[in-house]
Amino acid sequence: MAAGGLGRYLVRRGIEAAFTLFLASVLVFAMVAALPGDPAQVILGDRGTPDQVRALRVYLGLDRPLPLQYGNWIVRIAHGDLGHSLINGAPVAEIVGRALPLTLQLSLWAFAVVVLIAFPAGVFAATRPRSPVTVALRWYHGWALAVPVFWLGVVLSWYFGVVLKWLPPSGFAGFGVNPTAWARSLLLPGITLGLGVGSVMARFVEASLGDVLSNDYIRTARAKGLPARAVVWRHALGNALIPIVTVLGIQAGFFIGGAVITEAVFAIPGLGSMLWRSILTRDYLVTQSVILVGIAAFVGINLCTDALYGLLDPRVRYQ
Repeated sequence: MAAGGLGRYLVRRGIEAAFTLFLASVLVFAMVAALPGDPAQVILGDRGTPDQVRALRVYLGLDRPLPLQYGNWIVRIAHGDLGHSLINGAPVAEIVGRALPLTLQLSLWAFAVVVLIAFPAGVFAATRPRSPVTVALRWYHGWALAVPVFWLGVVLSWYFGVVLKWLPPSGFAGFGVNPTAWARSLLLPGITLGLGVGSVMARFVEASLGDVLSNDYIRTARAKGLPARAVVWRHALGNALIPIVTVLGIQAGFFIGGAVITEAVFAIPGLGSMLWRSILTRDYLVTQSVILVGIAAFVGINLCTDALYGLLDPRVRYQ
């Protein structure tokens, strides 16, 4: 793939990503504005008089038309100012900056779980489609996809954390404080978040690899006497990776959405927990910022996924 072609493609995809973020910002602002309840009333509580609520709405700019509120919000974001929390007055950028690394660490653990499930199970099923183990794996994938993340997290926390006491049932330990405690605190949340996606990816690995293994060049490689392991892992799997990477990039959005539930179950103070609290307390600036950061992360991951196509398959040409 020519470097110039990739550059033009990334510029075009970057423009499309910026337009997507703009549309997402409009939708996020509209959805948060449509939430029931008055932020000024929530902040003042039951003790706030109507005059105090009205004055606070003017101070916060909530009395202005929604298009003007959106314009002010997006201009502040363009200057790197996410505003201040309506509940504690802390800068939203600092709040997001503290929570984002925790969610990224949880997502990396979940990604590791996905890889550990998807590739061994998918390759085994593609190379031994009639094996009883393959049939059992397909039953397992169906079960893993049907299990709700919330239920799985509660069960894992209760059984391994409360009954067996092998792992902490909740909480988060920093890597810099105690690496072992950090790994133990993220193991159950990582499994909770990655189990379903791992089964989805295992089915795609099986399907994609199965198609590649039926090609003539694979039969030729086998006829030449190449070891079966080399044919599968060196020749077939590399050519099967493009659809797998595409689906994996799309499934990355599940990590962002699933983190809201997983972090709430395991009391991890990441973006998901922050989003949940901000919705309950009507802290709409935090809510808007967290959702927008999540969407930006999803768009960025898909942009990187598109760029990987050319590295995985030199036959790819971007138009």
